[in-house]
Amino acid sequence: MSAGVHTLTVRVPSRPETAYEVRIGVGLLGGILAELRQGWVGSRLFVVSDGNVRRHGHLATLLGHEPAGTFVIDPPGEGSKTLRTVEAIVSHLERERYGRDTLLVALGGGVVGDVAGFAAAIFKRGIPCIQVPTTTVAQADSAIGGKVGVDSDLSKNAYGAFSHPLRVYIDVATLATLDERHYRAGLIESVKHALIADAGYFDYLDAHLDMILARDEAALLRLAERNVAIKGDVVFRDPEESNLRRVLNFGHTIGHAVESASGYALHHGEAVAIGIVGACLIAERLGLARVEVRLRVVALLRRLGVPVSLPPGVSDEQLLDLMTRDKKARGGTPRFVLLEAIGRVHCPGGQYAIAVPENMLLSALGDLR
Repeated sequence: MSAGVHTLTVRVPSRPETAYEVRIGVGLLGGILAELRQGWVGSRLFVVSDGNVRRHGHLATLLGHEPAGTFVIDPPGEGSKTLRTVEAIVSHLERERYGRDTLLVALGGGVVGDVAGFAAAIFKRGIPCIQVPTTTVAQADSAIGGKVGVDSDLSKNAYGAFSHPLRVYIDVATLATLDERHYRAGLIESVKHALIADAGYFDYLDAHLDMILARDEAALLRLAERNVAIKGDVVFRDPEESNLRRVLNFGHTIGHAVESASGYALHHGEAVAIGIVGACLIAERLGLARVEVRLRVVALLRRLGVPVSLPPGVSDEQLLDLMTRDKKARGGTPRFVLLEAIGRVHCPGGQYAIAVPENMLLSALGDLR
């Protein structure tokens, strides 16, 4: 890396054989490919990105003068998070005679990371992948932990795999080009991490939100470090989501259903924000959490400018149907991660995702309208 770049190295040991580094800093992008060539001599570099990343100049900055193949997902966005896009990537690799010596670099947001990571997981029975997230949601969550996959016509993340990256580079400078709506929506994953694991982090977000919204680099570095530490700890203890890792889906059971039901008119983080409020309402009804928890959460979400109620035209029946397809569901019954307090998840009998009576769920959905 170039001199003067502020870089941190964070270990995320998911399993001994798949431990990897997450490098966090400002201005990392232009030196990544040269570093990869030095570290993995003889590998063929191939970069997957999307039209937005290319338009903002991040793809050109990454490539510099380094020779590398490219595939640009266009149109960008959730609509391209499909098996068809994965097939297009692996078919391109096949036509260009890429082999198991390929090092695939995913440069972009959550969709790019998920699609490219899934393509890497299945091409030639698996090639290494480097994640270079460029959005708030990807830097906080999706680039770390090895969950990759695509949507079906019926639900989110229907097809996928656990395939940990070889390394992750988080350059917070890339967030400067993110549009305001995407930027704010992606911050919901930071809020989620605070709610499930660290009340002090929630206090930090609340106290420094103006700096965060102004994209102050010092604040963004603090967020990146804390997000990686929280998610890394969870992934270390439960690398393939047998139990504990489900806490990372807090707000996602309702959130994914809302996102799908909206036809992806809502961004992922916006839908999860609604799901977080819904989960707080359920926890209140079960007597697990005090109303003050939800009030503090809603106040922060409103300051972020994200929705805290269901969009019009989304029916309870549609949401219930989608929730039965959620990956945490068992026997067609959805499971929910719930809070007892900010920073503490409810865990009866050692289980972090529990069934909720349908009447209670419907009551919470009613209060979300």
